[in-house]
Amino acid sequence: MKGKVVVITGSSTGLGKALALAFVQRGAVVVVNGRDKETLERVAAEVGATAFVADITKADDVAALADFAVTQFGHIDIWVNNAGVWMAHAPATELNIERVRAMFDTNVFGLMLGCKVALTQMRTQGFGTILNICSTSGLVGRPTSSAYSSSKWAVRGFSDSIRGECEGTNIKVVTAYPGGIKTNLFDEERPPEYADFMTPESVAEKIVRNLELESPETEQIIKRPAQPDGPK
Repeated sequence: MKGKVVVITGSSTGLGKALALAFVQRGAVVVVNGRDKETLERVAAEVGATAFVADITKADDVAALADFAVTQFGHIDIWVNNAGVWMAHAPATELNIERVRAMFDTNVFGLMLGCKVALTQMRTQGFGTILNICSTSGLVGRPTSSAYSSSKWAVRGFSDSIRGECEGTNIKVVTAYPGGIKTNLFDEERPPEYADFMTPESVAEKIVRNLELESPETEQIIKRPAQPDGPK
């Protein structure tokens, strides 16, 4: 990873911040992204990265993020679509559709915008890796999580499709499917099993280790270790 140029969306907190630190510790040049300038600049200073404020749901902002990275560092080796939001579980009959639309703007359309600009740049330079952060919710339908799960199924399908478009090139598309992570994603309502969720640091380490392989897993499923059996 030494000297690699890495762009990470939604990296002022949680998994994105942990990924930034993991890359920097390996010698990568990292551009962190978020919407809150003050928070983002503090995190950038803390982990040793470069900050760029952008709203990943806006096409012009995402294009500007890519242009900034290329102007500053010459190219983009790894683009990480990490930005994502969650909404509390509810039956499909009780969904707030406006909130669902807003979630799709980030989880799906924001990721598509990121892939679009990253692929455009990587086709120009002839190489690169796109990492899409999905969720195990994109692997199985979950009752009362229909909205969030469907956004992650969309990410899975989109990732699979563009991976096919990149066959025969030096561009890799990797999708990570982590299970529950202890982040502020769940500030609105913590699931009952939150105490058993993984730390952002442990998930970030597994993701970066996979990318370090000569042939990374293109679909990396990351689940928390099985809990030991309790007293009989």
